[in-house]
Amino acid sequence: MAQQPIRLWGGRFTGASDPLMDQYNESLSVDRVMYSQDIKGSIAYARANVKTGILTQEEFDTIEKGLGEIMKEWEEGKFVSRPGDEDIHTANERRLGEIIGTHIAGKLHTGRSRNDQVATDMRMWLRDELNIIEEYLVDLLKVIAQRAEQDIDYIMPAYTHLQRAQPIRWSQWLLSYAVAFQLDLERLRFTKKTVNKSPLGCGAVAGNAFGIDRVAMAKELGFEGLIMNSMSAVGDRDFVVEVLQCAATIGSHLSRWSEDLIIYSSLEFGYVKLADAYTTGSSLMPQKKNSDSLELLRGKSGRIFGAMAGLMMSIKGIPSTYNKDLQESVQPMLDTVKTLKDSLQIAARSLATATVYPEKMRAALSPDMLATDLAEYLVRKGVPFRETHHLAGRMVALAENEKKGMDELTVEQFQSVDKRFGADVLSVFDYERSVEMKATTGGTSRSAVLEQLQALKKSFDQ
Repeated sequence: MAQQPIRLWGGRFTGASDPLMDQYNESLSVDRVMYSQDIKGSIAYARANVKTGILTQEEFDTIEKGLGEIMKEWEEGKFVSRPGDEDIHTANERRLGEIIGTHIAGKLHTGRSRNDQVATDMRMWLRDELNIIEEYLVDLLKVIAQRAEQDIDYIMPAYTHLQRAQPIRWSQWLLSYAVAFQLDLERLRFTKKTVNKSPLGCGAVAGNAFGIDRVAMAKELGFEGLIMNSMSAVGDRDFVVEVLQCAATIGSHLSRWSEDLIIYSSLEFGYVKLADAYTTGSSLMPQKKNSDSLELLRGKSGRIFGAMAGLMMSIKGIPSTYNKDLQESVQPMLDTVKTLKDSLQIAARSLATATVYPEKMRAALSPDMLATDLAEYLVRKGVPFRETHHLAGRMVALAENEKKGMDELTVEQFQSVDKRFGADVLSVFDYERSVEMKATTGGTSRSAVLEQLQALKKSFDQ
């Protein structure tokens, strides 16, 4: 006779379940990754129940030993799931009963619900994963800082509206994204604090009836505080939404960063070439070298955003406390965390191994990009900026009509437009001078870039 599945919720049910419903309902295929957190939570819960009198010390020792064996089975890939193991909680408790007997194992769940159990597992798992994500994000920032310092002498066009605008240092472009990722790092660190609150001991909805010490369990599990309301503790998935929102913002920055590099690595620009390890070819065109790593970063950011939007739609209309809809928070959480971890590593490695071509960057510079510098030249002679802007525009038009670069015009041609252009006017057309003039904090001069780098490095270990 086939063994009947063990369920944590049997009792009142007499009819057989639909196999399709069993499949539809199960989550072990997804939440099995939280086996370690589930076991650690159970050990802490059992330890606390020694003080309540639910368990004797000997029973706790037996449970702890049995859970340790289950942990080892998971770690060694030897855990065998059975029919009826609808989630990680059921699977671990069923296996514990097989190892130590159901008389003792059956006491473990006293006063506990899968509602507070899964919320505890998810928060612990997320906390651990956010630590890794933080590490990878810092690694990316370190690569950006290293390249910005190494390549500080490279000058390139800055773009607005994807049109050449003014000369900048390549380092300035790199550090513009460092600012975005640095803010992401601050948000991530704040989100970790939101995640790291304990729901354990809140039961199904109304709390625990045995006086369990929630503070002691929280401390054992590394939480920084308690969720103070039992209904909120079991029904809240805002902590997952916040992580996904944080991830979506990081993803959007990775996407824009990738888009710039895709453009810069095209033959039309040629500023950057990715290493072979992060590119692929064409199945038809032998000459192709595609920046697939960057394109996937750009594409996967949409996947992250979709997970966030999907979860928000799943939870926005459900009534308070726990509803089965909340099971749908696990898959997007797992997928987003993996996608983000992979993306941050690919981004860092792609940038670290990329080759930069400063001569291509400099060749893309043109004298008309110094038109603002020309206007500022007259400002320093006391001419109002609105007037100098107009005069610089006239010089741009004159150069275009002459089919010359602005730096090829004569002093006399400048003075034919306005006598206040002096004999030194052609000194304006110096790209090094242009970037060095932007020495205010946040600017693109060498000193301003080094100041940015110093501030960035301070954020690594905060």
